[in-house]
Amino acid sequence: MQRLPLLITLALLTSACANPHGPLPRPAEVDLNRFMGDWYVIGFIPLYPERHAHNGVESYTLTEEGTIAVTYRFNHGSPNGPVKTYRPTAKPVAGTGNTQWDMQFFWPFSADYRIAYVSKDYSETIIARQARDYVWLMARSPTLPPARLQALTNKIAAMGYDLTDFTLQPQQWPER
Repeated sequence: MQRLPLLITLALLTSACANPHGPLPRPAEVDLNRFMGDWYVIGFIPLYPERHAHNGVESYTLTEEGTIAVTYRFNHGSPNGPVKTYRPTAKPVAGTGNTQWDMQFFWPFSADYRIAYVSKDYSETIIARQARDYVWLMARSPTLPPARLQALTNKIAAMGYDLTDFTLQPQQWPER
């Protein structure tokens, strides 16, 4: 009988930690070779260091060890601002069809990184977190048609994200 209060407490704590929106959607599998390359950050709920990012491009390269070398570059503060570069590494989580990665900016800590959506032609993707605190909408080109942008933003909202802090990342490329 003394275990019952403990079990109830554990059940309440577990349910309090669960996301009310349930698991994020995800494709059945992501072809890592097709996913590699450059992705322009179109819109996001940013991490603190990237809140003033312009011209963000996240690049992925599959390594011989099966990890993913990541380079995230952006101009800080304006399209011509200083270039900031981050180089985390990622490792696909076994059993997830390459849709979930452990993203490591520095050892021993890794961050939740989930490919919640990728278009069939691998031209658009939504990177999300189970906590629904940050999200990145990315594409192979620096802009999306307005209707497509709206459809993808609606998809992010349908995942349970509060879009109050969602913003478009300015992409201004003189050569485009």
